[in-house]
Amino acid sequence: MSNSAPLYQPQSGVLTVQYQPDEQTVFVENPPRFTWIPAQLEDDRYVLQISRSETFEPDGTITVQPIPYNLYTPGAPLPPGEHYWRYAHLTDDGQTEWSRTRHFHMPEGLPETPLPAGERRYAQASDAHPRLWLQASELPEFRRRVKEDPAFCGWDAFFERSVKPWIDRPLIAEPQPYPNNKKVAGLWRQMYIDCQEALYAVRHSAVAGVVLEDARLIAKAKAWLLHLCTWDDAGTTSRDYNDEAAFRIAGALAWGYDWLYNELTGAERDEVRKHLLARTGQVAFHVIERSKIHHVPFDSHAVRSLSSVLVPCCIAMLGQEDKAREWLDYTLDYYAGLYTPWGGADGGWAEGPMYWTTGMAFVTEAINLLKKYTGIDFYRRPFFAKTGDFPLYCFSPDTLRASFGDQSTLGDPVSLKTGFNVRHFAGVQRNGLYQWYFEEVRKTDTDSEMKFYNYGWWDFRFDDMVYRHDYPAVEADLPTADAIEPVKWFRDVGWVAFHANMADPERHIMLLTKSSPYGSISHSHGDQNGFVLHAYGEPLAIESGHYVAFGSTMHLNWRKQTRSTNNILIDGLGQYAGMNKVLNMAASGRVEAVERRGRCSYSRSDATAAYKENVPYLKRYVRELYFFNDSYIVVVDHVDLDQPARIDWLFQTQYEMQLGAQSFKVQGKKADMDGRFVYSSSGELMLSQHHEFTDVDPAEIEGLPVHWHLKAASKPARGHRIATLLVPIKKGEPQYVSFFMDDQGHGIDLYFTEDGDTQKVEVPKAY
Repeated sequence: MSNSAPLYQPQSGVLTVQYQPDEQTVFVENPPRFTWIPAQLEDDRYVLQISRSETFEPDGTITVQPIPYNLYTPGAPLPPGEHYWRYAHLTDDGQTEWSRTRHFHMPEGLPETPLPAGERRYAQASDAHPRLWLQASELPEFRRRVKEDPAFCGWDAFFERSVKPWIDRPLIAEPQPYPNNKKVAGLWRQMYIDCQEALYAVRHSAVAGVVLEDARLIAKAKAWLLHLCTWDDAGTTSRDYNDEAAFRIAGALAWGYDWLYNELTGAERDEVRKHLLARTGQVAFHVIERSKIHHVPFDSHAVRSLSSVLVPCCIAMLGQEDKAREWLDYTLDYYAGLYTPWGGADGGWAEGPMYWTTGMAFVTEAINLLKKYTGIDFYRRPFFAKTGDFPLYCFSPDTLRASFGDQSTLGDPVSLKTGFNVRHFAGVQRNGLYQWYFEEVRKTDTDSEMKFYNYGWWDFRFDDMVYRHDYPAVEADLPTADAIEPVKWFRDVGWVAFHANMADPERHIMLLTKSSPYGSISHSHGDQNGFVLHAYGEPLAIESGHYVAFGSTMHLNWRKQTRSTNNILIDGLGQYAGMNKVLNMAASGRVEAVERRGRCSYSRSDATAAYKENVPYLKRYVRELYFFNDSYIVVVDHVDLDQPARIDWLFQTQYEMQLGAQSFKVQGKKADMDGRFVYSSSGELMLSQHHEFTDVDPAEIEGLPVHWHLKAASKPARGHRIATLLVPIKKGEPQYVSFFMDDQGHGIDLYFTEDGDTQKVEVPKAY
C-alpha cells in the first residue's frame, strides 16, 4: 500500500467542523468523537488510527477502515490515559500519507457512549412491521390492553380527537404553486399545515386501524396513503419547493408504509416505497451533498430533517432499499459525532427555547424510534442528560417575552409542546423538576392547541399516548431554593439565568442574559450582553417586537437587530446581524465569569467582537450584572474606544414609561420597575422614549400592540462607565433601594441599601 500521495489538510474555519480531539479538548464522554476537515469535496473515504503509542506501534493501535465521512465514533470506550490519532484518505491506489498526529488525554470516569459499528448496529432490528414506535412484537399486547381498557395510555383521547376527524374528512388536494412560484409566507404556512394534516390522517388512521383490526379505518388509511402517492414528488411538496411540506409528506409515507405494510398488496407496497424512496432521497441529497452538515453543521433545517425524515423513512425501508441503510448510517454517525451543533454538555441551545422545542420534539421522536428498533440509546450522551435544564432555567413556565432568539410564540405563554418535551426528559432522566415544569406549563398554556405553531407541527394526544406507553409516571418536585441553582451558566451557549422564588409565580424573579459564541447566526440575534427581566408575574424588560414570519421586515430589521434589545448602541450602531454567516458567527460574545457571592449572583460578559464589523474603533465592551438579595439588579457597562463616541443605553418594555432626569419607571399590571442611572462617566444621560418599530412594514404589524423603547444617550467620550439600578416592585408592596457614591479613590464605589442591608459595587474610572 502506497503512502506517497499527499494528503490535503485544510485549515478549519469558524463554520466548519474542527480537528478533534486534541490537547485542548474538554472531554465529557468516552469514547471521544473524531472529526477532521475532508480531504476532498466528494467521494472521500478514510482510514483512522488510534494508538497508545506516538509511533503507532502495531501493539496498542486500532485501525478502522473504510470510514465514509470525516467523522467517526468508536464502537467501544478507550482506556484512560494518553492517546494519539491520525487519518489518511483512501484512494483507488491505496491511501495517502498520514495526517498530522494529534494527541489527547482520556480522563477516567466519564459516561460511556460508544456507537456500534457495522452489522452490530442493526443486530436486533426485525424484518417485521410495524417498526415505528410499537414493534411488531409489542403490538399484540398493546392491542389486548386497549381492547380491555380504552383509556389505556390515553388511547380513548387519541381515538376521539386524533383519529375520528379523519374518518369522513375528504382527501386533501395537492397544494397549488405560489403565484409566479414566489414564496408567500401565508401560503407557505397553509401548505405545510395541509401536509401536516395529511400526516395526521395517515399515521393516526393506520395506527388505530391496525391496533383495533378495524377494516374501515385501515381502508381509510390506505386511501390517504395512496392519495399522497399521486402527488408530484418533484412538485409543490418537494424538498426544494417547500421543505416543511416535504418533511411532512415523507413522514406520512413512512408511517403509512410501515403500519399498513401487511395490509398493502405487493404492487401497493412497491408504489408507496417508490415515492418514499424518492422523497427521502431528496432530503438526503440536500443534507449530505449540498448542505454538507458533516462539513458545516450550522443548518437548522438540514439537521432537523435527519430526525423528521431520514430516521423514520429509513427505518421503514431498512432491508428493502440499500440506500436506506446508507442514509441511516449517516444519521447515526451524525447523532453520535456532531449532534448537536447548537449546544454541548451543559444542554444549552444557541438558537433559543422555541428552536430547542422544535429540535427536541423531532430528535426525541427519532431517538425513541432508534432505541426501540435498534437498541442504540443516544439519551446516554451528556447533552441529552442535561438539556431539560435549558428551558427550566431560560424559559421558565410562568414567564412571557423573557428569552432570546426567534420565537413563533413570542408574547404567548410558554409553549405546551415545550412542556411536553421537558416531560419527556422527566421520564428519560426520572427528574421531578422537569415533571413540575410540564405540569406548570399545562396550567398556563390552555388554549393554543390550534395555533399554527402547535397544530401544524404535532399532535398532543398521539405524543401523550406514546409517552405514557414508553415511560413511567414521575412525581413532580418543586424548584425550591435548595433544588435549583440561583445563577445557572450554560457555558456551551453563553447564557446565564438568575432566579429567585421559581416555585412561586407571584414572587418569581428571573433575570436572563447572554453573550454567546454563536453570535447572530441562524435564529440567534444581535443581542450579546443583552438581558431580559420577568418579575412578580410581569415581563418588565422584554424582547421587543412580534413574530410575523422568518425573513419579514419585522424579523430582519427589528427583531434580529440590537436596537430591539436591552443593550447599547455605539454612535447609533449595533452588533452585526445581517445575512453573512461568517460575520454572524464572528459577531460573538463571551461570558467571562459567573459567581455566587454571599447574597449576590454575578456575571461578567464581553460583547466586543459582536460590534467589531460595524464599530471597528471599539476596543472593549463588558457588561456586569449584580443580582442582590434576590431583589434588585445593578447593571454596569464598560465601554472603551479608539475615538470619542456616543453611547445609547437601550431598554424595552410593554408600557409607556415615566421619565425623570436620570430615571425611568415601568408601571405594569402586576409589577412595576424603578430604573435609575446612578453613575455615568461622561455626565448625565439624555433620556427619551418612542413606540415605533423602525423600518418595519406597517402592514406586517397592523393591529399588534406597540412596545416602548427607552434611549439614554451619553455625551461623546473615548471611555464610558454607566451604572444602572433596576428595582422590580410587586404591586401593592412599595419598596426602594437607596444609593450613594464615593469617588475619592482610583475608582467609583457605589453603595446600595435595601431594608438596612448595604451592598457595594466597584466601578473603575474611565480615563
